[in-house]
Amino acid sequence: MGPRIGIIGGGAIGGYTGGMLTKAGHDVTIVDQWPEHVAAVKANGLTIRHNDGEINVPANYININELQSIDDPFDYVFVAVKSYDTEWAAMLMRRYLKPDGAYVDFQNGINDYRLAETIGAENALGCVITIAAGCYEPGIVLRTDTNPLAYKIGEQDGSDTPRVRELVEVISSASGGTYFTDNLWGERWAKLAINCMVNPMAGITGLTSDKVRTDPRVRDIRTQVGAEVIRVGRALGHTIGDLLGVPAQMFVDAAEGRNIEDLEIEMDKQATNSGVTGRASFLQDVIKHRRTEIEFLNGFVSEQGKKTGVPTPFCDALVAVVREAGVGKLEPNPDNLAPVATLLQN
Repeated sequence: MGPRIGIIGGGAIGGYTGGMLTKAGHDVTIVDQWPEHVAAVKANGLTIRHNDGEINVPANYININELQSIDDPFDYVFVAVKSYDTEWAAMLMRRYLKPDGAYVDFQNGINDYRLAETIGAENALGCVITIAAGCYEPGIVLRTDTNPLAYKIGEQDGSDTPRVRELVEVISSASGGTYFTDNLWGERWAKLAINCMVNPMAGITGLTSDKVRTDPRVRDIRTQVGAEVIRVGRALGHTIGDLLGVPAQMFVDAAEGRNIEDLEIEMDKQATNSGVTGRASFLQDVIKHRRTEIEFLNGFVSEQGKKTGVPTPFCDALVAVVREAGVGKLEPNPDNLAPVATLLQN
């Protein structure tokens, strides 16, 4: 019998991952706070769509208020809620995790620090997610990419441990492209660069994930944002690898006026080869008039930039656009980028 897994957050990533693990025969319970979604899965199973295909899985979804009925604790808890919900979600699940169990951060941004502060660094693993997914209606999750790389799992200190190898094996049974990493922080910052380039601009403009990578209206801003994230991450001492196949240094070079066409060729390839055509999670939140994760993406980079002395004017400006609109009030439109675009003239 394999490990018993609990997932807090059964939307796009939590739902897709939990559903595929269930399909592979693992013992998975998914806890979610959207009653209609839970009810739909209980009634009809979880529908997973990917690459024009569709499967239905008898995923074990429960509402948060049903968590009290759990008697058999989990070996692992995957935290797949929004960044701003990290602390309470981790504490909620603590009672239902075995004493020697571990949390696994499945979120956007870099919440590993906060998770470690909440439940102890020795109890926390990280998983860098490189798939794209959506959950637009109850009972259905979509995987909206064709990336061969899906999950990178590691310890916060980079060590190679039995538990991280077990998780790699478990998730590999449900999804190809799952790997161990001894450079969790570097991988986190690489993913953060992607999130900071794609997510806020998708939410601000309404563009889909592929268009944010290639649309001329956002291209130069995207490059500057990516370069800021990479510079800050490097200033903190992290080794930042490729951003879904594109070398990190290419963004820095292009932001400084070097080899711009080379980067655009690579970004066009990425948009085509990854098959990412859906709505970024940030845009999904904007459409639903929900709070966004801006403070934990570009806002986090701005904060770390101040600590390291690395300027982050483009990240600062994107945060300002979202803040000025107010929670749940941002209406996506490319014209929203006008204040950010003025920085390109400097």
